[in-house]
Amino acid sequence: MKTKAVRLYAENDIRLEEFELPELKNGDLLIKIVSDSVCMSTYKTVKQGAKHIRVPDDVAQHPAIIGHEFCAEIVTVTEKWEDRFKAGEKVVMSPVLSYLGGMQTVGYSFGHIGGDATYCVVDDHIIENGHLIKLESDAFFSGSLIEPASCVIRGYKANLHLDEDLNPYTNIRPGGKTAILAGCGPMGLLAIDIALHGDVKPSLLVVTDLDHERLERAEQIFGKDPEVKVIFTDTTDKDALLALTDGTGFDDVFVYAPVPAVVELADAVLGFDGCLNFFAGPLDKQFSANFNFYNVHYAQHHVAGTSGSNLEDMHDIVRLIGEKRIDPAVMITHIGGMDAVIDTTVNLPQIPGGKKLIYTHIELPLTALSDFAKLGETDPRFRTLDTMVSENNGLWSAKAEQYLLENF
Repeated sequence: MKTKAVRLYAENDIRLEEFELPELKNGDLLIKIVSDSVCMSTYKTVKQGAKHIRVPDDVAQHPAIIGHEFCAEIVTVTEKWEDRFKAGEKVVMSPVLSYLGGMQTVGYSFGHIGGDATYCVVDDHIIENGHLIKLESDAFFSGSLIEPASCVIRGYKANLHLDEDLNPYTNIRPGGKTAILAGCGPMGLLAIDIALHGDVKPSLLVVTDLDHERLERAEQIFGKDPEVKVIFTDTTDKDALLALTDGTGFDDVFVYAPVPAVVELADAVLGFDGCLNFFAGPLDKQFSANFNFYNVHYAQHHVAGTSGSNLEDMHDIVRLIGEKRIDPAVMITHIGGMDAVIDTTVNLPQIPGGKKLIYTHIELPLTALSDFAKLGETDPRFRTLDTMVSENNGLWSAKAEQYLLENF
């Protein structure tokens, strides 16, 4: 069967092509990719090509399909899995296949499966090892955001603290004081959502960002919370942030931008037994910042960082979405079709806003949700979409997605 996909050949070399998929073997599945969210990690992969740790050395001869934040619909189930999967079911995937003993990852390493494609083959070993997960949701976009959301929750689980007996435990401090610095980008918005509606909640959440438009949007989305005191601020002043904690400092500080000054500010506002989580992944392998090691010894400061997530994290996010406790739509600011993948990926850092969501079976230039009203002046389809988004507090929705898929 033929598929259309964007494939990586080398540094800054990705191409939209049509080609034959391998024949299904017993144990394989054929899936129809419906949506894929463009990740900054994919941009970094395209910039590095074969130098990237997850990209095979021979990618020029055996190009890899990019995209790993996808949601798909099952098309064909072979005999081995007929008792577990059925055609028409929604599925998502945990992309890092660590059981293979290396860094092989969907969206980086394979020529027959990846998010920026119309159809893909899921290997038997992926299913056997539990990396294909069913999704109970009325929207495909929720599935496309499970992988980035699971990375956020993995970051929360990585934070380290000590109990009264000096025994270590992980996650943010329950009922503590949490700060998310540079936290109004797409991943930061999910971090806010998880802090407010996840399994472990602080009593105080402070969110900073220098982009006033993003800050206002975050405050509009989350507003006041009945259980957690939430403060949105553009300050970068250490004393001003400490004053919000009555001078005690924060138990947990997340850094969502790879900027030395932000890391150093996070270090400066940690309280006793506080944990700094460096979530943002830098391109520069020599990235560094000053860190107060006096406080590591005497104030029991900790530092944590993660890259990616695991199956447990994905199942946790699927559960939180299913319980309607978090809404991944907070991340989405743009939609587009397959024809928008290449330009969007290679120019991602220069495109403002949050997550860029690709629907692989339509053609549509990358379009901001905020532009729907203007486009609706000449195209009634966008006028309808604008109404649907406006009715949902400015957020993408299952209703809007269904309309898009039926009319574009």
